[in-house]
Amino acid sequence: MRRPKILVLPGSNRSGSFNARLAGTVTKALALMECEVTRISLRDYPLPVFDADLETERGRPDNALKLARLFHGHHAVAFISPEYNNSITPLTKNTIDWISRVSADARGPVSPFAGKVFAIAAASPGNFGGIRSLNHLRSILVSLGALVLSEQLAVPRAREAFDEADGLKDEGQRRRLAAMCRSLVEKAALLATD
Repeated sequence: MRRPKILVLPGSNRSGSFNARLAGTVTKALALMECEVTRISLRDYPLPVFDADLETERGRPDNALKLARLFHGHHAVAFISPEYNNSITPLTKNTIDWISRVSADARGPVSPFAGKVFAIAAASPGNFGGIRSLNHLRSILVSLGALVLSEQLAVPRAREAFDEADGLKDEGQRRRLAAMCRSLVEKAALLATD
């Protein structure tokens, strides 16, 4: 049986981002499981603000094509995205909007969302842990044909949530993270056998 390929990315490029730290924690947990893990930063894939006129005039940006192909090449994605004004960040929404416009590239058909399994998580300095953004992110991904796990992780009071090695201090949060990662690997493994 092939090992499933899992992509991990934070929806924040901010220096010192709690969600980038959480993406690192998720990456470490997945690396101990039966899967191949790829961690990226959206800082390496800058995109203009989505504009249909720009798309018509210039076509889809190269980085949108690269990201769509990267999503397509993985069985599952762990999207770790912060909350901004009770919703997802502009970076997350813009990235998804551009990727969703790609159905093919020079190498052939591309399916970045449909038929993929997604885990979602967030960290926030507030008391809700980004849960409101996760509800919006789930809705968007489902509308694009993704299977989003019921297991998710919201880390509140993120300033105090991590230890020196960027692990989660709270035992309950560590259990939820492990359950989310196990479920992601198990469901991705089913896709890897196809």
